[in-house]
Amino acid sequence: MLVPTILFVHLSWTTFRRMPMIGPSEARFLSRFLPAEAQRQGAAVIAAGMVCDHVHLVLRIPGRIDMPRLVQGLKGASARLANQDQTISRTGLRWAHGYHLVSVSPRNVKAAVAYARGQRARHPDRAVRDLGSD
Repeated sequence: MLVPTILFVHLSWTTFRRMPMIGPSEARFLSRFLPAEAQRQGAAVIAAGMVCDHVHLVLRIPGRIDMPRLVQGLKGASARLANQDQTISRTGLRWAHGYHLVSVSPRNVKAAVAYARGQRARHPDRAVRDLGSD
């Protein structure tokens, strides 16, 4: 009997020129959109954290997944939708080129989750205001 392969990754990316483009409205939108888009592509968001200029996700992914396509869906579609709806983003949301992706061993998932969720505390000067505590 084959046991399904489960992989964990830590994915992060920044806004264009690290400009503070993620405000409360964008953060609320991303908090809903990113897990839904990941699930649509066969992945699951285990944890998310963001500040005004970058996003961190810890994902559970299947053994076979097209990572560039997943990231394109997460980054590209989120910016496109946010920019089409001015109730989400009045100033616009634009991502920098590229992303950082590292695998996470099962024994280190808890630490990766804590790191992703701790972005507000780690970067208090860049925390998105009016979202409550971590």
